[in-house]
Parts: sequence; structure tokens; C-alpha cells
Amino acid sequence: MPTLKREVADLADLRRLAEEVAAATVPGDLLVLTGPLGAGKTTFVQQLAAALGSEAPVGSPTYTLVHEYPTPHGLLVHVDLYRLPAGAVAALGLDDYLDRSRLVAVEWGEPLLAEHPEAHHLDLAPAAGGDGPRTATWRAPERAA
Repeated sequence: MPTLKREVADLADLRRLAEEVAAATVPGDLLVLTGPLGAGKTTFVQQLAAALGSEAPVGSPTYTLVHEYPTPHGLLVHVDLYRLPAGAVAALGLDDYLDRSRLVAVEWGEPLLAEHPEAHHLDLAPAAGGDGPRTATWRAPERAA
């Protein structure tokens, strides 16, 4: 799995990263977002939606679990597993979303990484002490030639 690590100092850096991720994904891909509270996972999805051409306002699906945003190339599905019990992930119908979406982005999706080794994984880590740029580590799946 290729890995890209970079500092994210501001919203413009996050937008550039979102544009790269959008360009590297194909319909039906899964993007797992990890990082502590306040790391920028929802803000990243806002930038990702814009990079995919969506004009919809993007918010956190913490209480609703799933939000869908139209893009010119299909749905961006935004899922938040933070409040979901570990055994309840299967009830979300993730495979159905993957089959019909441009991209599925899952916050707090660590449990999915073992089941979906083909997933993209973006980890956002705040700077030590909270001051300074975040570190983004993006692992992209190998694509068959």
C-alpha cells in the first residue's frame, strides 16, 4: 500500500489533500478516516465533497450516522461510527452504499480496516501539544494494472 505523509497547516492544505484523494479514488471506494476528536475528519469530508463537485453543505453525521451528498459523478456517503456499538456496523448496509456510491467516507472507521484491506485510510493527527500543523497519513490501495 503506498503511503503519503504530509503536514497540513491550514484549510488550503487540507483542500489540496482532498483533491488528491478524490482524484485517486474510483466509484465504490471506501475511505476510512481516523484520528482523535477535533483532528479535522469532518472538515476533510467538507473539502472532499467540494473536490468531488458537490455544493451541498457538509455536516457531521454523529447523531444520524449517515449523510449522503450528491456529486456530478455519484453520491458521496459520509458515515460516522463514533456512537455505533462495535457489533452494529453490519446493520448499516455498508456494502449497499459501496455498490451505489462514488465514494464512502467513514469517520471512526478503524474496525473496517481489517475487513476491507482495499480501503483508503487517512489518519489525521494533531501536532504534539496542539500547536502547529496536523500530520496527515494517507494509505492508498495498490491498484491492479
